Order: sequence, then structure tokens, then C-alpha cells
Amino acid sequence: MKTLLVLNSSGRVTRSLTRRLTSRFAEAWSAVHHDAVVVQRDLTLNPPPTINEPWIVAAFAAPDTPATVREAVLRASDELLDELTAADAVVIGAPVYNFGLPAQLKAYVDQIVRVGRSFALTGDAAVPYRALLAPKPVVVMTAASDGVMLPGGALAHLNLVEPHLTAALGFIGLTDVRFVRVADSVADQAAHPHSLAAAERAIEMILPRLAAA
Repeated sequence: MKTLLVLNSSGRVTRSLTRRLTSRFAEAWSAVHHDAVVVQRDLTLNPPPTINEPWIVAAFAAPDTPATVREAVLRASDELLDELTAADAVVIGAPVYNFGLPAQLKAYVDQIVRVGRSFALTGDAAVPYRALLAPKPVVVMTAASDGVMLPGGALAHLNLVEPHLTAALGFIGLTDVRFVRVADSVADQAAHPHSLAAAERAIEMILPRLAAA
């Protein structure tokens, strides 16, 4: 039985391109894995808490700190990490908002990049960190205005979503990160259907590779 974790972060609950693509991916995944379990987490409707001082104190607390003290503060982080760890594959809807991640997706990343759970301190100055999560494929559905911030576009250097997710996920052990990109239709209505069709074809190409992995 294969488990797919679907994370949506678009502020648009309707008319969202990234939600459309994550839904399409989940449908195709279920068609390939007939006994699949699809876990849906909507980071917009149920946003993770942001990091604060009690969280930092609990995350870096000494091992002999009473469990009840840590568990109360880190409950949301534990839930998200348990869910991520249990998944065989992950698909993320991540539109480009003001050059970077939607705030709710950034909050999610902050909750899952956690010392002692997803990475460890090694004490070795040459290699100070060690990833703790088992490898698994991650597919990111991303959208940006008219494609100018997608690879090859005139403003691609302003797109911080892809390097941010690649770095953060790779840091905790998820190094197999693939991107499916679509341009939205703010200015070029004619190009939009072609971009969406190309993204859906990319999904069809990725799935067999994941199944064979």
C-alpha cells in the first residue's frame, strides 16, 4: 500500500492552478497504485503555527526535559513530521507569491525542519548536519505570472520558491525533488491553455518514473 501526501498552499481555494495540478497528480497516482492512500493537507484552510520562542526552547531542549513540556509546544510539528515520514511520496502545490513561498507553506517548512526529528547535529565541523528522513520523491506544482519567473523567463532569478524548497527538503533527506511548472493567465490568455496542457503532460511523464523507483 502506497501513501501519497498532498500539500496545498495556494490562497485560492477555487480557481487555483496548483490545486488543479495536485488533484490531477493524486488521481493519476491512485490509478497507478490501486490500493493507494491519499492524505490531503490544506495549509491554507488549516495553517501551521509559526515559530515562536516557546517552540525554539522546546525544540532545542535538553533530552531530560519533561516530555509533557515539549509535547504540548511541539504537537503540531510532531503531527506534520509523522505524516511526512509515513508518506511514500509527496506532492506540493506551491505558487510563487512575491518571489517566494506562500506564508503558510513557509510555516510548514519551519515546522518540519527540526533538530532531532528531521536533521541531527553531528558535532563535526566539516559536516555539521545529518539528514534523518528516508528518501522519497517530492513533486512540486508551481505557478508564476505569465511564466516570466519560471526557468527560462526574463525574471526567473526572482523566483525563490524552487531553490528554497530544494534546499530545505534536501537538508532533511528529501533530495528527489521535481518541479511541474505552469504560467498563469494574467496577461497572456492565449498561452495559458498551452502551459497547463504541458504541465499535465509532465505529470504523465513523471508518474511512471516514480512507480519504477
